[in-house]
Amino acid sequence: MTVLHISGARSWGGNEQQLVDVIPELERLGVNNIIFGIAGSPLHTRLRKENVSFISSKEAKIHKGKNFKFLKAIVREYRPALIHLHTSDAVTLYVISDILFRLKVPAVLSKKGIGSSMSFLSIYKYNYHGIKKIIGVSNAVKKDLEKNVIKPKNHHKLTVVYDGVNLNRTKLVRKEKLRDIFNIDDDHFIIGNIANHVKAKDLGVLIEMMNYLVNKLSIKNVHLVQMGEFSGLTESLKSKVNDYALNGFVSFGGFQKNAVDFIPQFNVYVMSSEREGLPITIFESFYKKTPVVSTMAGGIPEAIVDSQNGFLVEKKDYKALAEKVQRLLNDQELADVFTTRSNKIFYERFIASVTAENTLKVYNDVIK
Repeated sequence: MTVLHISGARSWGGNEQQLVDVIPELERLGVNNIIFGIAGSPLHTRLRKENVSFISSKEAKIHKGKNFKFLKAIVREYRPALIHLHTSDAVTLYVISDILFRLKVPAVLSKKGIGSSMSFLSIYKYNYHGIKKIIGVSNAVKKDLEKNVIKPKNHHKLTVVYDGVNLNRTKLVRKEKLRDIFNIDDDHFIIGNIANHVKAKDLGVLIEMMNYLVNKLSIKNVHLVQMGEFSGLTESLKSKVNDYALNGFVSFGGFQKNAVDFIPQFNVYVMSSEREGLPITIFESFYKKTPVVSTMAGGIPEAIVDSQNGFLVEKKDYKALAEKVQRLLNDQELADVFTTRSNKIFYERFIASVTAENTLKVYNDVIK
């Protein structure tokens, strides 16, 4: 079976990491994978190292100009059994190309996140007849699609396949010490977060959490290390750190390759998101045996049961985040219980081989 994957991603995030993680496992199951994406993008660079077939877009954006006809030519040459769409602009490309040139190839769509709004045209393309299956990364994403995007007559197309971590990429690459990089004292606990600076991650809540820990609860032996791609929101986050006099307690590391390697150096991993599908960094923390405290955004409660294998708090509740972090830092025995349980769940549900097997079932359903 040949599958043509289309991604318009021009930066790196969890979606791109998941595509890189699952392709080798699909190959192991007999799937021949071809990627159509943006030349020079982080995804292109990474897949080139993995010797995965990559076809470069003729435009800087996947859903523009020459790419509509080019997709028809790709389909004619490689004759894929189906097309797997991984980004919203990939859906646009597929729908317009199929209308103009009759691709005659069914599509599967992966939906990783929960959107804040959806236009009429977006609803049309997600309900397009050529898309035979829509894979939600969590039941929360599936329910959001049922409620806000997918018409009742198309609800049968919806299914859930959890993302998974490819264990072959978890070999240690980054050996630097966070304490050396950010000049963190040996007696300070390190609170970690890995997230790009986008609105859905609600990173301002992290700063509020640190303000509450340091300035309200007078806990001075803590340091937040936040890693992720900077954006237009970054300066406001840094200003908030300055306003709260937290410069000695918060470090922004920007985008870091192989950031997963740093997770074991975190005493606790914290997520402050207001919208999520189900972030892969939680699975990576499970694997690396780092305890997690998170808001109850999207599908996160499908991986963490509050007080069983981690702590969950309401979205935007920075006080509760701070109090749960404080409790874990003060109770290593509880932290160990959480990480042992989470690690077991990880191997049962959140590894890439399981993701690939469930994805292949979806492919076979479409082809049949």
